[in-house]
This record gives sequence, structure tokens and C-alpha cells, in this order.
Amino acid sequence: MLIKISLTIIFLCVMVGVGIYSRKQASSVDGFVLGGRNIGGWLTAFAFGTSYFSAVVFVGYAGQFGWKYGLSASWIGIGNAVIGSLLAWIILGRRTKLMTQYIKSCTMPDFFGTRFADEGLRVTASVIAFVFLIPYTAGVYMGISKLFEMGFGIPYTYCAIIMACLTALYVILGGYKATAINDFIQGIIMLFGITTVIAVVLQHQGGLTAAVQKMAAQVPTVHDMEDPSGLFAAFQPGDFASWFGPNPMSLLGVVVLTSLGTWGLPQMVGKFYSITDEAAIRRGTIISTLFAIVVAGGCYFLGSFGRLFPEPMFNVEKHKYAFDSIVPSMLETLPDILIALVVLLVLSASMSTLASLVLTSSSTMTLDLIYRDKKSVDGEVMSGEIDDAVAAKIEHRKVIIMRVLIVFFIVLSLMIALNPPQFIAQLMGISWGALAGAFLAPFMLGLYWRGVTPAGVWACFAWGVGLTLVNMMLHNSILNPIDCGAVAMIGGFVVVFLVSLVTKKMDKDYVDTIFKCYKK
Repeated sequence: MLIKISLTIIFLCVMVGVGIYSRKQASSVDGFVLGGRNIGGWLTAFAFGTSYFSAVVFVGYAGQFGWKYGLSASWIGIGNAVIGSLLAWIILGRRTKLMTQYIKSCTMPDFFGTRFADEGLRVTASVIAFVFLIPYTAGVYMGISKLFEMGFGIPYTYCAIIMACLTALYVILGGYKATAINDFIQGIIMLFGITTVIAVVLQHQGGLTAAVQKMAAQVPTVHDMEDPSGLFAAFQPGDFASWFGPNPMSLLGVVVLTSLGTWGLPQMVGKFYSITDEAAIRRGTIISTLFAIVVAGGCYFLGSFGRLFPEPMFNVEKHKYAFDSIVPSMLETLPDILIALVVLLVLSASMSTLASLVLTSSSTMTLDLIYRDKKSVDGEVMSGEIDDAVAAKIEHRKVIIMRVLIVFFIVLSLMIALNPPQFIAQLMGISWGALAGAFLAPFMLGLYWRGVTPAGVWACFAWGVGLTLVNMMLHNSILNPIDCGAVAMIGGFVVVFLVSLVTKKMDKDYVDTIFKCYKK
């Protein structure tokens, strides 16, 4: 216990120390939100990866989908690396950097407002982002707190409150630069931690070959067969050790949601706003992909052996397993020093994601709702002439408001985490489905296609949020939250394309001026 406490205290002190070190660069809006748009490839790649993979993945998704799909759950990690990281950087990285820098956009709602010349889109997008980032943040709190409860014996409630306070402290102090530096440190811990834990867990099972043979012998339990989802209806012996598991189509929905979803999440796409140049983007593409292969692939590979450990509790009334307890139960038998490493691993993953979420939410509310500067096509503010002293005061006021909203957002999401309505994976599915369903298609197509219309964007907002809310109000009777999110994202492209074909086109000169950014 002394080792675990000592390592954790050192880690937390380093995080706060980085916040203090970075505070001078967080005095302006551009510095606080984007680190002055001067973040290198290594820091951006690690910031992207650590924001992507949190306790939601390590505790919630790895446990739940490892239990459901067996070894085939590893495909989720591979999809995260190839689609969620490699292709995201290749397709979005350069064009996002150039266009958002040209129109001086700091947030995704700001991009929608300026790119499509519609202030209503800007306001609506900021509300959607703020509301649906809350359940995701609550899911992160739940994941980290369950690991702390297992490793330290500290009650869940206290864990969640402590994490909220510490994350708020270093984000408020140092803004995005502190977040990026801490993400790099946290990423190193995650890489070392996941590889070590996998090696030890497999060793306890007699090695990789023996563990795979044991998985091949696994069959669904009585409670699996009681689950009304029908996942195991066509089960064949050996499916849990097969290439595609007992239900390949259901697995595909998870791969789509967790991989393609990053393309439409404000806190993920925002990483491309701040990177220095195109050379840094090329470096970041490689680094981010390798990071995802190790961390995401490792998490799901570890979780895929969950059936070799004690069966989780089953809620007869809800027909649900306590999926969030699977990974913690796998780790309980580890030596204390390794439990300390796991706690730091999940702490690193979670604090980086929390920092990214709260910074995105506070900047969106401040810049896109409270202070909505009208901009010209090239991003210049059109609010009239003001002297430098007044401009400096406004800038300072914006940063203060963002810091206040960080506290508000953390408290709100903490309240949900202390009284959670769903399992971690379901909270993330609702959040990712609504956000990526609403934002992915219009954002990506807006970078490439001049023909996207404001009406097409409005229609996609209604589609993504509407489908998620209707499905949630019907108690997920249409689709489970995971599949619903995947359908929302893919369907968004169809909605934007069809609506844009039949609605009024934007002014050609305006659009041509925006796309000049790619000719420079």
C-alpha cells in the first residue's frame, strides 16, 4: 500500500507541477485553448492517443466486449489503430489544420459557424457538444474510480471527487499546453503499463498458447443464454477463440463506433487545430498509430481473456452482467507493485481524457455561446475597431470564464458519475453516437466538398441527436447504444449528401475564398 500511495502521489504532483509550469502560456485564448497553435508532432500524437483511450476503454469496453466476443475483441483495438488513428490523421489532419487556421477557428462549433456562414449552426453545435460530452466524462470517472476502489480500498465516491479536483487544477492552471505535456508523460506510462500487465496475466494462465486453448474450451454460461440480446443464439464451441467470435456483425458495430467516432468528436479533432506544421502532422500520424496499436490493441487483447477469471455478477431484473467489474477482477491477483502500475496506467489514461473533455466543453461554451465574435471569410473578427487595452481585457475575461466553466462542467459530470444510469460502455455509446452522428459527416465533407449546404448540416445535427435521443427514450428498443451510434455516424453521410443536393447552395465566391487555404 505504501508503494501504491507513494507512486500515485508522485504522479499527481508531476501533473500539477506541469500545470504551474505552463500557466504563463495560458494567459490568452489562443494559448489556453490551442497552446498557441505551436504543439509538435510527438506531443500532439500522444495527446490524441491519450484522449482517445481512457478508463472507459480499459475498464468498460475491454471487459464488456472481451466477455462477449472472446479473442475476436482484439479486432476492436486494430480498428482503433487503423481507422481511428492512421486514417483519421491522413484524411483529416492536414486539411483541418489549414482550414481552421485560415478561418481562425478555435473550436468545432466555430468551424461550423464560419465555414457555413451560419451563426445558428455555431450555437447549436456548441450546445450539442456541451450536453453530450457530459455522459462521456461521467463514464471516465466511473472507470477510474472502480480501479481505485479495487487497488486502494477507497470508496468510489471519494475517488471520483479527488480525480475531479486534481484534473480541474492542472487544466485551469496551464490550459492546453499543460494538457499536452501531461498527455506525453501519461502516454509513456500507458505504453509501459499495458505491455507489463498483459505479460503477467498471460503468465498466470500458463502462457499465451495455454490461455488461448482455455478460451477455446469456454462456452456461454447460463446467464449468457438468459440475456435477451440473442448474442449467443448461434454459438458454436470454440467461438471465443475464433477469428471473428460468436457474432461478427455485432462486433463490426463496435469497431465502427469506437474507430470512426473519433473523426467527429470535438476533443479529438481539436488536436489537429494546434499542431505546428505539415511535417509535424506526418510524424504524428506514425506515432499516433503505433501508440494505438499498443494501447488499444493491448486493452482489448487483455479483456478478451475475461472468461478465464471468475464470472461477474448478473442482475436478473436487468438481464445484465456487471461488466465494469470484469477487468478489476482480472487484476486483483496481481502483485501490489503491478496493481500500483495498473492504477497509474488507468489514472494516466483517464486524467488525459478528462482534461481534454473539460477544456473542449469550457472553450466551446465561452467562445461559441457567451462571446460570439462575427468573423469574415478569412476569420478576421468584425466587431469594429477597439484599442489594444480593451482587447486585452476581453481576452483576459474569456480565459477567466473558461476556467469557471471548467469547474461547472466537472461538477455536473461528477454528479452523474456518482449516480450512474448506465454501464460505462453505454454512457460512452450515447455520447459518441450523438456527437459523431451529428458532427462527423458535415465536418469531414466540409473540408473536402464545396457543395455542402447549411441545410445539409442542420439535417445531420437533427439526425445524429434525434436518433440517439429517440432510441434512449425507448430504452434502446430500436438498437443497443453501440449499434445506434454506428448507424448515426454512417447515416450522417447519406443525410448531408442528399439534403445538400436539393437545398440552396452557398455563395460561390465565399466558398472559393475558404478553399484558397489549400493552395497556399
